[in-house]
Amino acid sequence: MALPRGAVVAEVSATLALKAALETPGWYVLVVAGYAAAFFLLTVCLRLGMSISVAYGAWGAGGVTATALLSAAIFDEPLTWLMGCGIALILAGVITVEAGSQKAHRESRTEEQA
Repeated sequence: MALPRGAVVAEVSATLALKAALETPGWYVLVVAGYAAAFFLLTVCLRLGMSISVAYGAWGAGGVTATALLSAAIFDEPLTWLMGCGIALILAGVITVEAGSQKAHRESRTEEQA
């Protein structure tokens, strides 16, 4: 799971740098590098056999969650209880997709052995 986390870290870094680049254009270097690294790491996850629903779900949920929390801490952007509920729902959805993916994978392996 290190690769999906790396993709999330790269994407969140790029997104936060995008906000910083509005005032200081030098941050655009990190924007480009971060998004390129995120897509590269996501591609590696897929090549290693991770299903796209799980990889993209983890990447998206991790990115939304980390960006919301860090933008509140770094840029003093609002973080309300309703946003917290939304983040919880996103994470619950990704966990549900992961569980469904694992179950489908086990069932297909069982059918192949029969």
